[in-house]
Amino acid sequence: MPRLRPAPAWSIETWLNTPEPLSLDSLRGRIILLGSFQMLCPGCVQAGLPQLARAAALFPADQVAVIGLHTVFEHHAAQGETALRAFIHEYRLRFPIGIDLPGKPLPQTMAAYDLQGTPSLILIDRQGMLRAKRFGHVDDLWLGAQIGALLTEVPPPLATKATVCTPEGCTL
Repeated sequence: MPRLRPAPAWSIETWLNTPEPLSLDSLRGRIILLGSFQMLCPGCVQAGLPQLARAAALFPADQVAVIGLHTVFEHHAAQGETALRAFIHEYRLRFPIGIDLPGKPLPQTMAAYDLQGTPSLILIDRQGMLRAKRFGHVDDLWLGAQIGALLTEVPPPLATKATVCTPEGCTL
């Protein structure tokens, strides 16, 4: 089994469809389905974004956070925030969407997750550990099975101080 590692922090320029900025820490305790996309990517429009919308409608928001990540690495002038806002409205996307901070050569979050392109899916468990990363469209059944498995995992107990007892009494 591969060694788990913490999911990298997100570098977001602007958040859309959410009243406040989101972070891994603010979503701790929920499974995170992060979908990387570009609005001019045919695979994203035809398969990736509809899949994110289905997942957001299917899974309880208090258990699974569905987040879009607009990672523009080509055609920058045509994919700015104003165009993205119109795109979100036209496609009726309701889940939160973060605009990845530009970087060289790739947007910063895209580079931190070592993504190959769009669409890409990332699953992060309740403790903030990176559990899956897939480039290209994945089957709904596979995605549902992965999320279902994460939902059934029992979180590890919180670290507590051990009580030590001696004939004189107990201390923490």
